[in-house]
Amino acid sequence: MMEQGWKQREWGKIERANCREMMEQGWKQREWGKSERHPMKRSRLSVVSAAQSVTVKRRWQKFRVAPAHVILSFKLSGMAEKFILEGYLCCHVCSETFRDPVSLSCSHSFCSSCLQKFWEQAKNKKCPICKRKSSRDEPSINVSLKELADSFSKRQSESLPQQEEEEKEEVVCDKHPDVPYWYCEDEDRAVCPVCEFSLHQSHKVVPVEEAVSDLKEQLKSDLKSLQDKRNKYKQVEKTYNEVREHMKKQLLSTERQIRAEFNKLQQFLKEEEESRLAALREEEEQKGRTISREMKMIEEQISSLSDSISAVEEELQKHSVSFLSSYKDTQSRARAQSSVSDPQLVSGALIDVAKHLGNLSFRVWEKLKEKVHFSPVILDPNTANCCLYLSDDLTSVRHGDTKQQLPDNPERNTNYTSVFGSEGFSSGKHSWEVEVGDHPDWIVGLVKESVDRKGECFASPTCGIWCLTHYRGKYTNGDGQTVTVKKSLQRIRVQLDYDRGEVSFYDP
Repeated sequence: MMEQGWKQREWGKIERANCREMMEQGWKQREWGKSERHPMKRSRLSVVSAAQSVTVKRRWQKFRVAPAHVILSFKLSGMAEKFILEGYLCCHVCSETFRDPVSLSCSHSFCSSCLQKFWEQAKNKKCPICKRKSSRDEPSINVSLKELADSFSKRQSESLPQQEEEEKEEVVCDKHPDVPYWYCEDEDRAVCPVCEFSLHQSHKVVPVEEAVSDLKEQLKSDLKSLQDKRNKYKQVEKTYNEVREHMKKQLLSTERQIRAEFNKLQQFLKEEEESRLAALREEEEQKGRTISREMKMIEEQISSLSDSISAVEEELQKHSVSFLSSYKDTQSRARAQSSVSDPQLVSGALIDVAKHLGNLSFRVWEKLKEKVHFSPVILDPNTANCCLYLSDDLTSVRHGDTKQQLPDNPERNTNYTSVFGSEGFSSGKHSWEVEVGDHPDWIVGLVKESVDRKGECFASPTCGIWCLTHYRGKYTNGDGQTVTVKKSLQRIRVQLDYDRGEVSFYDP
């Protein structure tokens, strides 16, 4: 059988060579037919093979050949079609399938780059085949021929691996090609049971079919593992895409809330600034009125004293008899005004700058503390179950009617409707209060950072949870023991002494 197969392959080579030779001969006949302007006659191409005799008819139709377009109409099949197309689509310069073919006025076609190189070397613009001078220096691309050549090249590249696989034959033993082979598990290869029997007596051998079946099952198992691994990677990739989209939403939401908080602070500072500037202006106006009042009194005194001074000066200008008759009145009025107390500056006439600027930032901060509050526990939205909705300040949570579209990141609680605080404790004493109100069911307490957030987990210290639970009107601790209370709890104080390992719950 092997020898027959080799003969068939050799005959195939002969068949291909004969076909190529006859095809080239047909090509030359067609070219001469064009030059003589005779209509092409029906030609016959015979392909002889060792296996069968195939007769292929090529039917040419009479047509007019345009300078830049070649039209063929023939019926071929199988290998003959391939050989005919190889000859028709072959460049006579590079002997390869056309790449960007151009057609000269003589109807011969070549690769555009091949023709340019030929012309550069020949230093003329003649056809490489018929030596006829081209009427165009830059021939245009023959689009029809290019599409046909590209299609043929693509078909050849797609069929090549399949042809190689079909031609590939595995022969274990040339002497015994028909004998059923065995597979040696020790040497991991197929062996001939006739030639190599003595070499594998101590080895474990099985029929090749059985070995192939077992190995394929193992490979299928490996394939299943690879597929499972790929699915896991795809799931992680999907989660990363969800995380990326959720990050964009977080960015917009957090940015909006930060701006809102700072707008509140800016509004408070602006109002505080205006209030303090108004107080400054009010003090300035009040003290300005006081100074104006004092200055008016002083001006009146100055005017009265000026009149008295003028009267005394006039009295001093009089002669002896007239002076003696009037000086007493002038003297009495002068002495009366001189006895008035001297004017004094009003204390505190200047603005109290220290009152307005002293510890200004601290006093504003003290007032600002009345507007803001500190929460010892801030909830982490990245740990919240998709059914839980957090407030904007991340200090309260409620159970929603619909599930949110949230990524399944490692920190998120997916199996239970829980949410954790954003910061943990590793030492010291800590205390905070939780307002539970009239909610029917809740769990309040602490958890380990390593607690399982995806699978089954019980609210008990064995799972790393220390809590107080209210369910169906009953209060229990993490050990499942009932906790007796005097009244329904509205607020719970949680106290942690980390160093002593104690967690306590109180009704404040």
